[in-house]
Amino acid sequence: MRRPFLALLLGAAVLTAPLAAADAQPVQALRQAISGDMPELMNLYRDLHAHPELSMQETRSAGLLAAEVRRLGFTVTERVGGTGVVAVLENGPGPVLLLRADMDALPMEEQTGLPFASRARGQTREGLDTFIAHSCGHDTHMAAWVGVARRMAALRGQWRGTLIMVAQPGEETSQGAKAMLEDGLFTRFPRPAYAIAFHDSATLPAGMIGYSDGPALANVDSVDMVVRGVGGHGAAPHTTRDPIVLASRIVTSLQTLVSRELDPLDSAVVTVGSFQAGTKHNIISDEARLLITVRSYTPEIRRQLLDGIARIARGEAIAAGVPEDRMPTVTVREAEATPATVNTDGLTRQTVERFRAHFGAERVERMRPVMAGEDFGRFRLAAPGLESLIFWVGGVPRARWEAAQNGGPPLPSLHSPFWAPEAETVISTATEAMTVAALGVLGRR
Repeated sequence: MRRPFLALLLGAAVLTAPLAAADAQPVQALRQAISGDMPELMNLYRDLHAHPELSMQETRSAGLLAAEVRRLGFTVTERVGGTGVVAVLENGPGPVLLLRADMDALPMEEQTGLPFASRARGQTREGLDTFIAHSCGHDTHMAAWVGVARRMAALRGQWRGTLIMVAQPGEETSQGAKAMLEDGLFTRFPRPAYAIAFHDSATLPAGMIGYSDGPALANVDSVDMVVRGVGGHGAAPHTTRDPIVLASRIVTSLQTLVSRELDPLDSAVVTVGSFQAGTKHNIISDEARLLITVRSYTPEIRRQLLDGIARIARGEAIAAGVPEDRMPTVTVREAEATPATVNTDGLTRQTVERFRAHFGAERVERMRPVMAGEDFGRFRLAAPGLESLIFWVGGVPRARWEAAQNGGPPLPSLHSPFWAPEAETVISTATEAMTVAALGVLGRR
């Protein structure tokens, strides 16, 4: 009995040893493969950087990405949710994993001084003629997306399941994820159990990886408020109900929502970004307009803030003696609202452990969540039970980062016309990290 059992045991060892080796893909082998891809990925990055496209207008970018993954053997569908691309690679039974990159650029003029800096122009959805620039780094996201597709196609022997590569439009306007979902992203294509994305970081040194537990990015709401008064002559204010004074009171009172109505340990932001009123020195207008951004991490605090804004506006108007038919109107742009992006525990913990094992613990840093918005969170909400993770890849040149830490020039932020990440490091690190993360989900056991 011992000999057959021993033979069976040895046979099992022969079968499982290659799988274990594949599951622990040697660091150097993966890096060498990515290094071989980098010249073409950098050419793609420079092309995308020089030819940015506004939200929901990313036809050229989508075409370039679709062509790249089609050559790798993915089944590619274009124009999903407008300009989105969905590329599917089925590789036997196993989990379904979605990897996302966003494609859109910003309506602003680049001032980086790069030799391939954008001089592109276009029109926003509001009809504004504008320069266009990849000042959020989505060009690095797209190049790394192609890099990951290449590696995962080449490593097909080391994983099982279905890989869905999503090139998403309209992240900057919070339209893209919603549009793709409404166009059947989770019904026309395999429904994912896991979703992973990354974003370049303007605060981390190049090559570092950052992550957050739980909420990573915020709920974002845009609120329009019309404050009505009774206009008249500036020399006779007693005959009016001045909407500028009233709106000023509202702006001041709104600050108490965070400072006096929320638990001090909860985070939130209420910012009045625009105050528009009046036409002339000696005219008291009959209307003022406020544009407000509201940020939070939980549905409960989001609701409390939005309800509080409406309550304060009405209360201040009553105190100012505004007639009932002239009460302020508060409109939440629900179509533009972005839900919080939350990193789920299991996938985050597993992926961070793999990052530390692969890159070394010194390159992986836990970060505080940020108040910026990101519509990647819509995917988790659209598929109950979906595990999701978004992480950061540092893009600040090390010397510049160290100088800033020691009192040197401040670092430009994302969306700054001066933001230029160390693109080669971002793309190579992100390609490596996304591949490691994908193999962690799909790797053969």
